[in-house]
Amino acid sequence: MTNPKTSNRLTNETSPYLLQHANNPVDWFPWGNEAFEKAKAEDKPVFLSIGYSTCHWCHVMEHESFENEEIAKILNNSFVSIKLDKEERPDIDSVYMRVCQAYTGSGGWPTSIFMSADQKPFFAGTYFPPKNFENLLNQIMFHWKSERAKLSKSGDEIIKYLNAEAPLRQTPEIATLADNAFLTFKRMFDKEYGGFGRAPKFPSPHNLMFLLGYNSYSHNEAIEMAEKTLLQMYKGGIFDHIGYGFSRYSTDKMWLAPHFEKMLYDNALLAASYTLAYEVTGNALYKEIAGKIFEYISCEMTDSGGGFYSAQDADIDGVEGKYYIFSQGEILKVLGEEDGKKFCNYFDISLKGNFEGENIPNIIRQKQPFENMTELLPKLYDYRKNRYDLHKDNKILTAWNSLMIWAHANAYRAFKDDRYLKTAEKAASFIEGNLIKDDIIHVGITEGKLGGAGFLDDYAFYTMALISLYEASFNESYLERALEVNGKIVEQFLDKENGGFYLYGNDSEQLIARPKESYDGAIPSGNSVMAYNLDRLYKLTKDIGLHTLSQNQNDFMNKEAATHPGNNSFYLYAILPTKDIVCILKNMDDLKELEAKHNWVIKVLYASTDDYKLLNDKTTFYVCEGEKCLPGSNTLHI
Repeated sequence: MTNPKTSNRLTNETSPYLLQHANNPVDWFPWGNEAFEKAKAEDKPVFLSIGYSTCHWCHVMEHESFENEEIAKILNNSFVSIKLDKEERPDIDSVYMRVCQAYTGSGGWPTSIFMSADQKPFFAGTYFPPKNFENLLNQIMFHWKSERAKLSKSGDEIIKYLNAEAPLRQTPEIATLADNAFLTFKRMFDKEYGGFGRAPKFPSPHNLMFLLGYNSYSHNEAIEMAEKTLLQMYKGGIFDHIGYGFSRYSTDKMWLAPHFEKMLYDNALLAASYTLAYEVTGNALYKEIAGKIFEYISCEMTDSGGGFYSAQDADIDGVEGKYYIFSQGEILKVLGEEDGKKFCNYFDISLKGNFEGENIPNIIRQKQPFENMTELLPKLYDYRKNRYDLHKDNKILTAWNSLMIWAHANAYRAFKDDRYLKTAEKAASFIEGNLIKDDIIHVGITEGKLGGAGFLDDYAFYTMALISLYEASFNESYLERALEVNGKIVEQFLDKENGGFYLYGNDSEQLIARPKESYDGAIPSGNSVMAYNLDRLYKLTKDIGLHTLSQNQNDFMNKEAATHPGNNSFYLYAILPTKDIVCILKNMDDLKELEAKHNWVIKVLYASTDDYKLLNDKTTFYVCEGEKCLPGSNTLHI
């Protein structure tokens, strides 16, 4: 077990993940020159361990191995050990996750990398049980001493692989990509419980956004798949029916038993998906679910200054999900016999239990999830909160905050609820006031300490947030700021020769590889979001330079998506056809009545121009779609 008197170099860090390891007997270093210089001077290999503060298996490996005195002794005597928070350094995480995938065929956290002092990786894996890990350390040291040349050659080959340009592919038509992605989702769709593929099931909200958008001009079947998935996720245990918000993913096909950690980005993307589902279908249930997600964020995840925290943990006392599960007796004790039975019948709470002898509240067996239990929830919410103390990662990350701003702005546009616009604007002000210094956007801030210079996701997602704020409020300053940030992206991240945008900028630390991420995984890739941004900014400004950048980005992404278009669903959503609308306002009050939809790009003018004039001395709309433009009209009925 951990010696409470022991501390290491991580005690001066602010990352909650690094601080969790500050009392390990392992002599951890944060990423930096000190660690690599020590490894070089002492001729030791480097052990790099990457994770994040709410990662269940990171906790397990810490308790089993990094708090183990014998394993710590091996690491301290024979290695230089580095701990890295993947959320603070997504550039390093991206590079070494690719290394892990190259060596093992898969990846995940904790990520375990062995490398030389010049950062050449020669072995990789994820979680190791303690005995296996101890044996591995001894094997690594044997090969380090006896077969150094072989390890070095392996490192050279991996670096060559990481830096190899992707083979040239024929550029497919965008419509073909969208059709092929739809067919992929159709083939993988679970007709009984929704979602795609086998367990574990991830929400992947951008897949659903693509299907909802694709439906608007093509197939009814797409919206049926999206709606089935959205409904079943809400009915399952992956949704917290007491405190609201979604957990990260489901371990089973029914969405019953989640991996219980809650991530800011998941809830932002899911809120945006339910908002879009309401907009496309008019079903008020989706508006209600989006509202519950925002209520969770407001109650649990919002800083007093307006920023949003990163995550809530899955574990209590080493037991995953302990915070969220109940016995039947607990429910009856808290709510009383009559209300308790009513609650248990509705939320599948039984004496036997539905999860390892306990119960995860869910409404999977309810045909229509409309029964009102809201008056019973505060008692259970307070009981649960007082029962255990749940760890919260209080990092405020620019990229994830930007996703939540985007979700709130979209909700205001769809629901016309002022709370959402105010929340989005306050969070944007937090970013401007706390996360941007000397015109450089930073990754995040923790306990008042600013993180390092930002990456593509930070800049691209913030640009998208600013665009969404303009589209919600028509405040010109948001569009102007989006254009400024976009200019910085082009300057720092654009690959002018081969297209696309690098993950880290020209002025950032240069690693063994410089990735360009295009795959839409747990969150959309920075390159997918840039396709969205450039398309919207061009349509809002008609700037020919932005048009060229947009076309080039689409060409790059089309090639990236050619083989597996379903892996680029946010990109495909981003480039679905839009209706481009110019609105010339007669009266400022008309803005309050101006409706805007997800696939409308509306530019508001406050005076007539040579091309766009007021008709009948009233607010006037000019609508274009594809290559066709309609005559001006005083009404916007499309």
